[in-house]
Amino acid sequence: MRTSISASFLFWLMMSHQLVDAHHTSAGGHEHPHTHIPHEEEVWKFKYGDQVDLPFTGPLSFSHLPYAKCLDDPSKLFDIAILGLPFDTAVSYRPGARFGPFGIRSGSRRQRPGIGYTLGWKLNPYDEQHGLKIIDCGDVPISPFDNSLAIDQISAAYTTLLSRPLPATSSSTLLHPRIVSLGGDHTIVLPILRSLNQIYKRPISVIHFDAHLDTWPPVKERYPAMSMTEQSQISHGTFFWKAAQEGLIAQESSIHAGIRCKLAGPEDLVHDASIGFELITTDDIEDLGIPEIIRRIRKRVGDSPVYLSLDIDVIDPGLAPATGTPEAGGWTPREVKRILRRLSGLNFVGFDLVEVAPVYDTNAEVTSLIAADIVHDFLSMMVHAGPSKKISTNTKDEL
Repeated sequence: MRTSISASFLFWLMMSHQLVDAHHTSAGGHEHPHTHIPHEEEVWKFKYGDQVDLPFTGPLSFSHLPYAKCLDDPSKLFDIAILGLPFDTAVSYRPGARFGPFGIRSGSRRQRPGIGYTLGWKLNPYDEQHGLKIIDCGDVPISPFDNSLAIDQISAAYTTLLSRPLPATSSSTLLHPRIVSLGGDHTIVLPILRSLNQIYKRPISVIHFDAHLDTWPPVKERYPAMSMTEQSQISHGTFFWKAAQEGLIAQESSIHAGIRCKLAGPEDLVHDASIGFELITTDDIEDLGIPEIIRRIRKRVGDSPVYLSLDIDVIDPGLAPATGTPEAGGWTPREVKRILRRLSGLNFVGFDLVEVAPVYDTNAEVTSLIAADIVHDFLSMMVHAGPSKKISTNTKDEL
């Protein structure tokens, strides 16, 4: 039996060599003198074509999109930019969100521009026929040692990219591109709102998906060490308080969704309302239902220019554990995605997804996968809605 197997193997090996030799001869041997014989540096292209990216290969850009250091190259024009903001030095509990941009991009590896069509949106946001150019602008190099400097770096980068002209091929009626920011802890929204205010010359409405209010004042009862310096008053739990002080938030048209955190008492809700937010709690998804939540958000925001900020902890930590301040009892990814799909058509000027801290994720990277899928929803939302309304810099003008 052993002799028979060995003989069969030798016969198979001999035939394999003959087939390889025959292929070599037909591809470029003397029998076909007119066949082009590539130079050594052209062999790959001759045999296999373009060097395409597989889901697990290539440089790490979001969804294998074109990558550029947009802050270094003013010639890079876009309608929508993916921008990493790796900042996490203003957190009150677990750090690690500085690796969020990497984690979200890693979670997007199975997404590709050529395979971006979804049943929910019934479109591929990367399809060139939509006339919207989407690129990954990399990460902003942010100081991990000085929060004041870091916040200024974020604002400077965001303003730089927001001021860039749209491509000549753009189908957008906006005057400025839009940015999807990958955090980073939630503090990044303060410098973003400052930049939006600088460009649009008006307060911006906010749709805020989160387990937490993030409107707390920096009082000693909640943050014992926060009143020591001016900079220590700004954190991922107080940035909306600071933004409201600076007049950056449209007070009659902003709303929270998914709140379930523990509070000092009812006074926290009174303070939150004074800043200008309406409240949708986690339990409302069962008590009111998804259609009513969507109706309330759309009614609250109306036609105003709106910024959507989504903290990954709005999702239950049993499903998305990789975050710094988890709260039990959150929404499911499917519920969040259904709400997002029904917000299409609002006058969005920007998006972010924050507080992904990959070090706390499972081996299956479930949080990063969910986050990347939600970013895909953001992109699909902008494409699905068609041209956005022009945003006047005069707050009295109709949009």
